[in-house]
Amino acid sequence: MIKEVCVEYLDGAKIAEAMGATQVELCGRLDLDGITPDMKLVEEVLNSLSIHTKVMVRPRGGDFVYSEDEVDEMAVTIEILKKMGVQEIVLGLLTEQNNIDLATTKKLAQLAAPMNVTFHKAIDELKDPAEGVRQLLAIPEITGVLTSGGKPTAKEGAENIKRMIEAAQGKIQIIAAGKVTDKNLLEIDQLIGADAYHGKLIVGELG
Repeated sequence: MIKEVCVEYLDGAKIAEAMGATQVELCGRLDLDGITPDMKLVEEVLNSLSIHTKVMVRPRGGDFVYSEDEVDEMAVTIEILKKMGVQEIVLGLLTEQNNIDLATTKKLAQLAAPMNVTFHKAIDELKDPAEGVRQLLAIPEITGVLTSGGKPTAKEGAENIKRMIEAAQGKIQIIAAGKVTDKNLLEIDQLIGADAYHGKLIVGELG
């Protein structure tokens, strides 16, 4: 079972690794549900950790409908992260109609190669997140989807997450998120049976 911890500081990343995290998702401003972190922090984390590190690419908080300038900013960020040796990025783009922006997602995912790409919880804004997974199968560079199944918590979204796992056909890793902690992880895993889980407290308090 993969345990992914979202962190916004170097110390938190180090503690997460020491406490048994399989991988970290590095973000800035977790109070905004994560934005692109400072590049100096990315470099420090890459130099300090031996576990898999994902980096959020999100120019601002708020919705997931981005302007042309914001998409250009994301592209520049992706190029920088690729040169730094980042293994995986996390992004998510929607249209004004609340569908996945497949064209722009494909463009950015292809730009990111050979980095892996996780599509983040923007997918939970969709009416049918499982259909979103089926659409993402058309973009081979998308290797993961982070989701609460369209609900506030993984527990509440368990049935939808299971549908998403089925829709992924083993080609995209579905990462269950939403109030998953070290205290309820086993219970949630019995409900969902995902390969990977994500949370700030998934290996416990980071201090």
